[in-house]
Amino acid sequence: MNRQGREVNLERKVDVVEDLDGKKTVFIHDSLFKGKRTINWGEVERYLKRYVGEIYTVAASNDVVYIGPDLPDEYAHSNYTHILRGTNAKAKANAVQGLPELMEVANGKSYTENYKTKHNTDAMYGWYRYESRFALPVFDANGEITRYNIFNVIMVIRHAKDGKKYLYDIINIKNKAETNLNNSLCFIFLLFYFTMQIFLHLHPRNHKSLTFRTKN
Repeated sequence: MNRQGREVNLERKVDVVEDLDGKKTVFIHDSLFKGKRTINWGEVERYLKRYVGEIYTVAASNDVVYIGPDLPDEYAHSNYTHILRGTNAKAKANAVQGLPELMEVANGKSYTENYKTKHNTDAMYGWYRYESRFALPVFDANGEITRYNIFNVIMVIRHAKDGKKYLYDIINIKNKAETNLNNSLCFIFLLFYFTMQIFLHLHPRNHKSLTFRTKN
């Protein structure tokens, strides 16, 4: 993955899996908000602050996207976030773990001009939207992953007065449909995941080197 900027001391359980059709899905195999009836968006906002100052490149378009200081508040408290309930609210909250990958595998770029006065500075040169996709785990009573739910999402990018593009929010989260273990994409991922667990158990000294970290 193509990242730039400073190093982030952050461990995340995230993988990108490409299916037989070439579509990439960001698999997030942890749930920060598992078992909670409502989302504490203040916690989401605090989590997002660790990304501020990071820079990512969208592989499909080679666009460089910055994470500005406005993202945590907008992401957690936007009008779109306020209307989310249930599964989609939990999906947006937990998607924060895979934001770097969601940005990097995004495609389907589209552009619209900015027509709102309040965005004359932070989106002077308009707005871009990208499509992306992520998967979240569903756990059984024993805490084991039984299946994944796959979500399509739109990544909203603002083109600011300073000429840089910034991630503004993610919207239009749609559950593509519950995906069980018979789905080839999930099967491939789970096969890889459990193979790695066996390897780490047999070779504990390699655990640290194989832990997924955000790098630049």
